[in-house]
Amino acid sequence: MSKSDRIPRDGDNDYTREMASQRAAFAKEMTGAKLDTVSSYTIDPAVTHGNIENFIGTAQVPLGIAGPLTMVGEHAEGDFYIPMATTEGTLLASYSRGMRVISECGGVRATVVKHSMQRAPVFLFDNAIEARDFGKWLDENIDSIRGVVKTSSKTARLIEVEQYIVANMMYTRFCYTTGDAAGQNMTGRATLFACEWIRANHPLKPRYLLSGNMETDKKHSMMNMIQTRGKRVIAEFVLKKDVAKELLRVDTEKLYRFRQIASVGTMQAGGAYSGPHSANGITAMFIATGQDVANVAESHAGLNYGELLDNGDFYWAVTLPSVICATYGGGTALPTQRECLEMMDCYGSGKADKLAEIIAAVVLAGDVSLSCAILAHEWVSSHEKMGRNR
Repeated sequence: MSKSDRIPRDGDNDYTREMASQRAAFAKEMTGAKLDTVSSYTIDPAVTHGNIENFIGTAQVPLGIAGPLTMVGEHAEGDFYIPMATTEGTLLASYSRGMRVISECGGVRATVVKHSMQRAPVFLFDNAIEARDFGKWLDENIDSIRGVVKTSSKTARLIEVEQYIVANMMYTRFCYTTGDAAGQNMTGRATLFACEWIRANHPLKPRYLLSGNMETDKKHSMMNMIQTRGKRVIAEFVLKKDVAKELLRVDTEKLYRFRQIASVGTMQAGGAYSGPHSANGITAMFIATGQDVANVAESHAGLNYGELLDNGDFYWAVTLPSVICATYGGGTALPTQRECLEMMDCYGSGKADKLAEIIAAVVLAGDVSLSCAILAHEWVSSHEKMGRNR
């Protein structure tokens, strides 16, 4: 690679409009692409420090609002308008319809039932007995390890250390609470501190890798479906049969049967989510609010459950066991993303559980609308009407 092929950088201050312009001009020269829109942005490049490297501009994704969504959660209560960024036509219209149905039925209850963010180091020994005995030593020294974690972070708190022995290796999952941050970087640092303390104090001075890949960071896994990664969130409501008829043009008995059929289809396919499309709403909200969008890989997994009640109403719930979201840190403080969080009063400390409840409720609203569109044979016609960019 010649010097002329290298992306321009300024070692002293790389986050300026001048450097962004130099890189945009470089990209245009190297690729032949016009970057007029990319280079038209309003934010100060300085605010992107820590969020991106080689800044040249912004990706302007269309942003809309859906709602209102009536929430009766433990942290989110009242009517909310939801910012969603997407390029998929009909998406916001569909979610708004689901939100209207939920609101007409009294709103969605939501709660966060568990918190747990992991880093999963693996410790290496000569034989399985050493690995087993190391596990006993970890249990005996858990309080000391928790103390080490506290020195690494003001926020991270070690809940437990899960243990899984394979051959002569001890795979662990260090599980934390991380306040209102998503916590991957925080737990990485805390676990490094803990592992170095373990190596210094254990008689065998075990070698380790900071990740044995068992936290399945930014990858779906059944482990996290069961154990939780991030926040385990449940959103639920009762769909009144009259509302279903009037607004969705479906019968709740047929809806119950349809959900059974769809669940069997999910099992055959080995799907990570048993409802229609959790990733759609989560992704649109993540882009809008500055979340790490790759976490959709974990956050979209879950269970969609329905129950036909004796009076003909339909109990409907979404359980998302691995919602990874934050209301401070990462991309949440970027100007656009902060404004979107502020629309829901979800920016800053003490708001992460509130955001998680809203996310689960939005997923439920999307499932209500799409399930019933399929059942009422309106799925294709709605996309033909609203979702084709002609």
